[in-house]
Amino acid sequence: MARESQSRIKVLIVDDSASVRTTLSDIISADPELEVIGTAADPYIAVERIRQQVPDVMLLDIELPRMDGITFLRKIMSQRPIPVVICSSLTEEGSRTLMDALEAGAVDVVTKPRVDTAQFLQESAMRICDAVKAAAQARLKGLARPAPRMNVEAKLTADVVIPPISAARAATIASNMPETEPIICIGASTGGTEALREVLEALPAVCPGIVIVQHMPEKFTNAFARRLDSLCAVNVKEAEDGDVVQSGRVLIAPGNHHMALTRSGMRYTVKIIDGPHVSRHRPSVDVLFRSAAQYAGRNALGILLTGMGDDGAKGLLEMRGAGSLTIAQDEESSVVFGMPKEAIELGAAQRVLSLRKVPQEIIAFGRKAQAS
Repeated sequence: MARESQSRIKVLIVDDSASVRTTLSDIISADPELEVIGTAADPYIAVERIRQQVPDVMLLDIELPRMDGITFLRKIMSQRPIPVVICSSLTEEGSRTLMDALEAGAVDVVTKPRVDTAQFLQESAMRICDAVKAAAQARLKGLARPAPRMNVEAKLTADVVIPPISAARAATIASNMPETEPIICIGASTGGTEALREVLEALPAVCPGIVIVQHMPEKFTNAFARRLDSLCAVNVKEAEDGDVVQSGRVLIAPGNHHMALTRSGMRYTVKIIDGPHVSRHRPSVDVLFRSAAQYAGRNALGILLTGMGDDGAKGLLEMRGAGSLTIAQDEESSVVFGMPKEAIELGAAQRVLSLRKVPQEIIAFGRKAQAS
């Protein structure tokens, strides 16, 4: 059922391109849960729009006339916090600036809509609308927001990328899994960039190998990995097909591609896979977690962090069934308590922890594996 007008998520679009404002307005207006309350070509016009009506979410470009988007974002977050989704062009250079935007308080990053084919436009529209809905639920400093109930649409599962195995086969894998190096699998979405930074910065240089799916567009994941690498004792890189998972290394799934874990003998590597969106995402946490259940079992620790939707919940349940230790982030420390909540309700999470306790669990899991 469509939302009544007064309960729709109200969106302000700030972009200096008239054609982009029109395209974004069409995308937002086509979703019955969203409503465009105004557009602005620069931050000064945006301020006037906000004075007339405060939006629930703002879609903001970075390169703007009269005041750049980062400066405007910082002013907004310091004076009157509003959930902001950065909507920017897909460029390697610009992606570094987008890391600054996320650290300045932006909730998420999406690329400007691609209109070259119907499929690309549909995928862009899905990602943009999902990001806006997630932002509307985000917990921001100084701004308490209700969590509106979102309609759940049919979505593809991990079956389209990695075939499922029978319960009997899963039990056999769990009981016969050889002891290997411990491995950490982490999934995150909205709010995950800062959550991952907090976790990884707290880890020592010698810790179990880590594989991560963070919902983020292509090219941005490379800049994100490089930024984390400059801040952390562990080595962080955007994953490439065939990369080895090893102690002290963190591999982040490249945007717009799935990442799966595989094993050859006692060594783990990652496989980068093209394919359809799974649980409305590419990369999908469910794909990574299913592969971990099948190839790592009790040697793996699965962690599901902040994010909207249910990507990763079923995969975490599969990991638990295969003998993995499983953790979900608690509501209080989550920016959006969607994915962890779904996992908890499924019975997939053995433990529910505050974000600040996650690094300790990773270190303890590695020590326990070495001692056994």
